[in-house]
Amino acid sequence: MASLSSEDACQHSEGLSLNDLESLPNLRSRSASISSTGSSGRVQLRHRVAQLMACVEDISSDDEIHEEVSRTLDEAFLRWGKKLKDKWQEFRLHLVTWNVGTASPPPDVTSLLQLNSLGPTTDMYIIGLQEVNSRITNFLSDLAFDDPWSVFFMTVLSPLGYIKLSSVRMQGLLLLIFVKHVHLPFVRDIHTHYTRTGLYGYWGNKGGVSIRMSLFGHTICFMNCHLPAHMENTEQRLDDFEKILEMQFEGEDIPSPMDHEILFWFGDLNFRIADYGIHFVRESINNKRFNLLWEKDQLNMAKKKEVFLKEFKEGPLQFKPTYKFDLYSEVYDTSEKKRKPAWTDRILWKVKNLCEVASKEGEFPEEENPISVTLNNYVSHMSYGISDHKPVTGTFKLEMKPLVSDPLVTLSPEGEWSAEHDVFMRYSTVPEFPSSAWDWIGLFQVTFRHVNDYVTYAWVEDDEISSNKDSKQVYMSASEIPKMGGEFLLCYYSNNLQSIVGISEPFQIQPSKTPIEGDLPEEESSWLQKPDNPESGGDSEKRRGI
Repeated sequence: MASLSSEDACQHSEGLSLNDLESLPNLRSRSASISSTGSSGRVQLRHRVAQLMACVEDISSDDEIHEEVSRTLDEAFLRWGKKLKDKWQEFRLHLVTWNVGTASPPPDVTSLLQLNSLGPTTDMYIIGLQEVNSRITNFLSDLAFDDPWSVFFMTVLSPLGYIKLSSVRMQGLLLLIFVKHVHLPFVRDIHTHYTRTGLYGYWGNKGGVSIRMSLFGHTICFMNCHLPAHMENTEQRLDDFEKILEMQFEGEDIPSPMDHEILFWFGDLNFRIADYGIHFVRESINNKRFNLLWEKDQLNMAKKKEVFLKEFKEGPLQFKPTYKFDLYSEVYDTSEKKRKPAWTDRILWKVKNLCEVASKEGEFPEEENPISVTLNNYVSHMSYGISDHKPVTGTFKLEMKPLVSDPLVTLSPEGEWSAEHDVFMRYSTVPEFPSSAWDWIGLFQVTFRHVNDYVTYAWVEDDEISSNKDSKQVYMSASEIPKMGGEFLLCYYSNNLQSIVGISEPFQIQPSKTPIEGDLPEEESSWLQKPDNPESGGDSEKRRGI
C-alpha cells in the first residue's frame, strides 16, 4: 500500500470512519516491519505519522478509539525513550574552586568533596585552586616534587579508586583532575596550557590554566582563572578573560576553548557587587535576600551585554557571597578596609549547540545535541576558614551519546601471579591503534595515585615473547614482582597518545612463600626495579636499534 503524503492525509481525513481508525493498531504493527535505520524507512514512518495526525482531528475524547490511540502512542514513546536512554551515558562531575590564600591544606575535605554523599558516585573531580603558596622556595620545591595540595588530594582520593589524570600549575594557579580507573581508556587527547595576564602578560600571579580532553569522544575544556581584583577593574577582568580565551592552545592543533563541546570556566573571577553600599549588602545577606544583590553583580551585568559571555550559564547564587571573611570564621571582613562582600568565586559552563551549527552549515540535524549538562548542586562551604575566601562547588551530570565505546587496548594477566616465577600478560589492540616502541605496560597497586606510581613495568616490544594475529604476550621477571602480594592492576601506556589507553580488571598477586628480607619501600622499589624508567627515556640506544 502506497503511503500518503501529509497533504493527502489531510484531504482524505473526512472520508475516514471509526472502522478505519480502529485499524490504527494494525497500522502500528505493520509499521514495525519498516526499518528505522534506513532513510526510506524514516520517510515511510514520517508519512504514517502524518496520516495519524490527520486522523486524530476527527477523534472525540469520548470515543473508545481515543484511549486506544493514546495507549499506542504512550507505548511507542516509552519504547523510544528507553532506546535513547540505553544509548546515552551519564557522567558525574564534582568541581571545586577555592582561593586558598597561600594556606596549607585543611585536615579534612569530606564535605568539600561530598565523600559521604548518598547520591550517585562521582566519576571525575576537577579542583581549581588560586593563590597556592608560590614563594620561590616553595615553587622550586614543587617543580621537583608534587606540591602539598596535589599530594593531599591524591592521598584522599586514591584509596577511593581515583587517579590523578592531569594537572597544570602557573605560580599560584593550580588545576587538578581526578578520574575513576574504569574511565581511563576513554579519556584521550589530554593537553594543558596556561596564560599569564599579570604585569601585562609577563607575570603569572593572574591569568588562566586549562586542561582539555576528549571524554568518550566529546571535547571538554576546564579553565581555572584568577582575574584582577578591586571594584573598579571590571573592564580589565573582561579584557583578561578574552585574552585567555584567545591564547589558550594558540598555535596547537587543538580547538580553542570556546570551540569545545563543553567549556567549564571557574575560579576567583573577582567580580564585585556594584552601586549598593556595604550596609545594604550585609543586611541583604543577613536576611538571606540574595536576590536583591543579583542585578548589581558585575558578572551578571556583563553577561547581559558582552556577546562572548552570553552563552555561559551559571546556577542561582543561593549562598552567601564568598569573600571577604576573617580567617577561621564566618564573619565578614572586620579589618580597617572592611571589604564589601562579593561573589568572587564562581563556576560557569557553556555547551556548544552542535545542532545549531549543523543547521547553519546547511545540514538537517535529526537528533538532539549529543551531550548535555545539568547542574545538580551549586553551593559554598562556610566551614572552611583557612583563607579569606570560602570554597564553592558545583556538582554536574553530563548526559552524552558515547562516540567511543571500546578501549584502544584490552589486556589481562595470564595464569597465577607470584614472585616465585616469571609472569605473563596478554594484550590486543584495535586496528587503528598508533602503537610505538616506547609503549609500556605498568603494574600498579589498585590505589595508585598517578601514571608514574607504578610498581614495575614492561616494554611492550622488548619484553614481548609471542604474538599472533589477535594478541601479543609480554612477560615480567619474577624478581620484579612484589613479594608481599596484594591486589593490582595492569595499565597500557601509549607514548603517542601520552595516556593510559587500556586497563585490566583488578587481580591478586600471591605472596611469596620464601622469607622476605630487606624489602625496599614502595617509593624506592618503583624506580630501582628497572635500570631505566619509561618516563626518563632510558635505554634509548637499544630502543632505536643503535
